[in-house]
Amino acid sequence: MVKSRMRRLLTAINRRMMKLLIALALIAYVASVWGNFVNMSRSIQENGEQKMEKKIEEVIAPLREKIRDLEKSFTQKYPPVKFLSEKDRKRILITGGAGFVGSHLTDKLMMDGHEVTVVDNFFTGRKRNVEHWIGHENFELINHDVVEPLYIEVDQIYHLASPASPPNYMYNPIKTLKTNTIGTLNMLGLAKRVGARLLLASTSEVYGDPEVHPQNEDYWGHVNPIGPRACYDEGKRVAETMCYAYMKQEGVEVRVARIFNTFGPRMHMNDGRVVSNFVLQALQGEPLTVYGSGSQTRAFQYVSDLVNGLVALMNSNVSSPVNLGNPEEHTILEFARLIKHLVGSGGEIQFLSEAQDDPQRRKPDIRKAKLLLGWEPVVPLEEGLNKTIHYFSKELEYQANNQYIPKPKPARIKKGRTRHN
Repeated sequence: MVKSRMRRLLTAINRRMMKLLIALALIAYVASVWGNFVNMSRSIQENGEQKMEKKIEEVIAPLREKIRDLEKSFTQKYPPVKFLSEKDRKRILITGGAGFVGSHLTDKLMMDGHEVTVVDNFFTGRKRNVEHWIGHENFELINHDVVEPLYIEVDQIYHLASPASPPNYMYNPIKTLKTNTIGTLNMLGLAKRVGARLLLASTSEVYGDPEVHPQNEDYWGHVNPIGPRACYDEGKRVAETMCYAYMKQEGVEVRVARIFNTFGPRMHMNDGRVVSNFVLQALQGEPLTVYGSGSQTRAFQYVSDLVNGLVALMNSNVSSPVNLGNPEEHTILEFARLIKHLVGSGGEIQFLSEAQDDPQRRKPDIRKAKLLLGWEPVVPLEEGLNKTIHYFSKELEYQANNQYIPKPKPARIKKGRTRHN
């Protein structure tokens, strides 16, 4: 009886154990299946997220590239600029500062640490000559014609505004006269109002076709007052007269630089000047055009030498006119042959009829600049020409890609208009 009960009890316990084991096994199985399901869901979710991220990246990548390009365009890298203390830093105005000489002067004064304001009406100047300074805290560019008054605060004025090549100043002689007379009058008025010192960029053309050789600052010149070049020659002579009238009557500090032939990068290739004409023709394999016999002489200085001379004169105590030029004299024919050699051009030299009132001899006497300014040209002619040829060749490549090839142009003369009374 007892044994029978024991068997039934053990059987019941075994059944419960079996049920418990089965239940545990079932729970373990369900847990395993659930884990696999969770892992599978997670894997599917991760894959979906990766695919989504990949698609988003594909869409965003071009936008990121555009943002980088925009950042590069806005992050301007300027040439190195010195730091000057407040007492040494000057506010300097350069009229015609986007032109050939003006832009090189801008570079020097900016790198020396001054605050520079460039004023230009872009008749012959170009924004690209000074675009590397746009946005700099020490630089300002104003589109303005000096024939109209200008009201700003400055310490020094470099008055360079004027067309300088014969085709440009003979194209619009009245505008040339206004710039050199009314424009100079306005700048002298500004200098008087704010107590600034003014440097006038005059020219060797005030000597005309000289009867004295070499030309020194005491020579009064030999100029045709009604010839085709008179708008420039006489305009600069009147500008000099105005400077000294303001100095004597109003006490304005003036400096006058008589600039001789200058060349270098940023010249207009088709401005009709000797260097630009010869280099352009040689690079294009065309005949080099010499006006007259080619026996006329010129003295060519590189632009960096001139800029150093202008700054030295401005900061000196020399108020009388000073010649700034290279006394190394060459005939036009010699110059044409030299450029042919440096370029390696096979073009021949072509002789054309002589231009009216073209000076036969031109050579500066720079003893005054040497003695009072400690200045003289230092860049050898061939070195300067090689730099200019390199610049012109790059310009030709750029313009060829834009389907435009410049040609040297003779002076353009506007036809007179009939007046009806």
